[in-house]
Amino acid sequence: MAAVSRDDASWTTVVDAADPRLTDYRDLTDVELRRRREPEEGLFLAEGAGVVARALLAGFRPRSLLLLRDRLDRADVRLAADAVTALEAPVYVAGADVLVALTGYDVHRGVLAAFERKPLPVVEDVLLGARRVVVFEDMVDHTNLGAAFRSAAALGVDAVLVTSRCADPLYRRSVRVSMGTVFSVPWTRLTSWPGDLALLSAVGFFTAALALADDAITLDELAGQRHERLALVLGTEGSGLRTSTLASTDVRVRIPMSGGVDSLNVAAAAAVACYATRV
Repeated sequence: MAAVSRDDASWTTVVDAADPRLTDYRDLTDVELRRRREPEEGLFLAEGAGVVARALLAGFRPRSLLLLRDRLDRADVRLAADAVTALEAPVYVAGADVLVALTGYDVHRGVLAAFERKPLPVVEDVLLGARRVVVFEDMVDHTNLGAAFRSAAALGVDAVLVTSRCADPLYRRSVRVSMGTVFSVPWTRLTSWPGDLALLSAVGFFTAALALADDAITLDELAGQRHERLALVLGTEGSGLRTSTLASTDVRVRIPMSGGVDSLNVAAAAAVACYATRV
């Protein structure tokens, strides 16, 4: 057993990266391992005091909190630790050498927390009362997904839907890039795409696919139609939306470009489209 000492009455100082109590934080740079392991074990990680605070505010239950000793003088770090302690979850403190050996990288923000996932809601519940929805088809880049969630939250999107092959919105990088806004936007995962578009149509959503299609209207034209319930559908970073998806949506939409640029990064395109069609 690793040597420990008490800190701030209830926090535990850990001096060994092999300590079994820190298993949730091990090998964070092994993306494939973490992508499989975290959903299977029902956990996700939040990085940074502000993101941890957002997760707590959203009602996620912490499994533990891991702090870099050099950050203990920060007020936001101590507030996060106090909040986790109040929920009777352990708080561990370690030096930089232990954190690097454990996680595989320099945890320069000094705060990591493991949380329990909540069961994903059914699609119908997520759509209830929503007027603006964004659907991400097979977006595999965690950074883009996190940025897109942040835009959705900032620009009044009521819900986000992701397809079965889409990246995990609760993967650490997605959570970090979203600044924790992934906790505030209702979302769930679709299971039968693009057949699930019928669920949107059934409850009155007009579906618009962002694509460089020959029959595409401009984003300005779509915004001018002022649909009561609108779902924007965006595809993966490389090949875009599937042909079957394009055929199943109500309209294809393009963002007019200039300067010899044909398209935007998918996260940027999502931001532009969400802003243009906001209620």
